[in-house]
Amino acid sequence: MDGLLPELEVVRKDFPILERTLAGGVPLVYLDSANTSQKPQVVIDTMVDHLERHNANIARAMHQLGAESTEAFENARDTVAAFLNAPSRDEVIFTKNASEALNLVANTLAWATGDLAVGPGDEVVITEMEHHSNIVPWQLLTERKGATLRWFGLTDDGHLDLTNLDELVNERTKVVSLTWVSNMLGTVNPVARIAARAHEVGAIVVVDASQAVPQLPVDVAASGADLLAFTGHKCVGPTGIGVLWGRREVLDQLPPFLGGGEMIETVRMEGSTYAGIPHKFEAGTPPIVEAVGLGAALEYLGHLGMDAVHAHEQAITAYALEGLATVPGLTVLGPTVAAERGGAISFEIDGVHPHDVAQVLDSRGVAVRAGHHCAKPAHARFGVQSSTRMSSYLYTTPGEIDALVEALHYTRSYFKLG
Repeated sequence: MDGLLPELEVVRKDFPILERTLAGGVPLVYLDSANTSQKPQVVIDTMVDHLERHNANIARAMHQLGAESTEAFENARDTVAAFLNAPSRDEVIFTKNASEALNLVANTLAWATGDLAVGPGDEVVITEMEHHSNIVPWQLLTERKGATLRWFGLTDDGHLDLTNLDELVNERTKVVSLTWVSNMLGTVNPVARIAARAHEVGAIVVVDASQAVPQLPVDVAASGADLLAFTGHKCVGPTGIGVLWGRREVLDQLPPFLGGGEMIETVRMEGSTYAGIPHKFEAGTPPIVEAVGLGAALEYLGHLGMDAVHAHEQAITAYALEGLATVPGLTVLGPTVAAERGGAISFEIDGVHPHDVAQVLDSRGVAVRAGHHCAKPAHARFGVQSSTRMSSYLYTTPGEIDALVEALHYTRSYFKLG
């Protein structure tokens, strides 16, 4: 099949969990990578090596282990900056996940003064396809500050409805925050186009890139984003580590998020002054080994090449859409053209609850997700309570898609749907 990663079976051997056999002797078919990706051996080994040989707190200990740990942590920051084509390593802030990164932005904007301050009469614009992590923080911000929350609706085929772009993003808009790739619909959004309109009216642009960074070549300088968040565990890295990238001129204007060690310049009982970026936003002991693991993960992806990873995702997604179309009563939510979407495909099967679909698939070794995928408004838009979601990644094979499709046909038979 054109577009698949060269030596795919060799790549799969980098991921030890893919060799697992599950209960009943069935092989694992892992199709839940939009939820969390599997980890290559190099990431596991890098984290174990750090804990075994270099474990110490960073930027505090005046000994060799402390210096080694600090160097490894800051090298990971350099790796993230290079992977995103960020102009400066200082623009990379480590958080515990993308949710914390987005909450950091919303909360500090609530406390900001000057041009970034949000108040009565101001508007924040999001979209109806957002993950809850990019909805709830903005609801809290607008409620607390007396601002108005508005959003882009969705078309019937799962794209953003941009017919009212110029009306929705206007001179009252202070923030536009949107996902680059939907975790439920799979839709790839025109971030640069929306960012251009936002900047015309002086708004800042926040991008949730949690599904984009694992799948697409991401260049923050070209994206139009002012602030961009992603999480490590979806891009072959560990849990417990996320990233907020931001333009220096924006980050410099935002107040600290959390108070504590390392984020200060000096502390007096009468008041404190704060360190510069990125440390201003990294209070306390950070997730050190997790950051080191993320650095190894992004180096691994860089070695494969994100253009090649993206081509693989597109090929597998197209093959999956073709296979799903053979299942009677199955409806895909979102775009049905692979070029318009990422690797997460949510669907319904008439007459079978998504949780039942997922359980039957699991009995045959096929791991998918069922529920609302932290995207209840998007489900409500399409009149469904929940859905089943398969999501491929760089290690997914055509044979695994065949196993999914076969298991879905079996599911219909199991529930006597004909």
